[in-house]
Amino acid sequence: MSSIIRLWADETGESHFEDVELAFEQVDDFFQNTPPVLFSSFESATQYGFERVPLGWQGDWHPAPQRVLAIFLSGEGEIEASDGEVRPIRPGTILLAEDTTGRGHRNRVTGSSEVFMVLVVLPDLEPSA
Repeated sequence: MSSIIRLWADETGESHFEDVELAFEQVDDFFQNTPPVLFSSFESATQYGFERVPLGWQGDWHPAPQRVLAIFLSGEGEIEASDGEVRPIRPGTILLAEDTTGRGHRNRVTGSSEVFMVLVVLPDLEPSA
């Protein structure tokens, strides 16, 4: 099973981490003349870009400016939720940042090189009825 890290804000604005397991379904005929592959559900995205964060960079408390999926490709760092939990960031880490309200989080580069990542901007969640 594969998982991603979700960073979200509760109703008081406190941010928290949650490990989210991805569910996969076998698709037998996605590619012609190939063995089956596994897919998770597909979600909507609005745009994507790349970010380079320099060696020694430190960000103070801030909420995510919008829902974003961050896929870390190189470098190392850490991110701290406002509840005090700290998570390491390494190549291969996938972070779903949804703490768009409240105090947010802070992060810093801890390794010996810059952090390089792909950012995928996600649409706002529809309010639940």
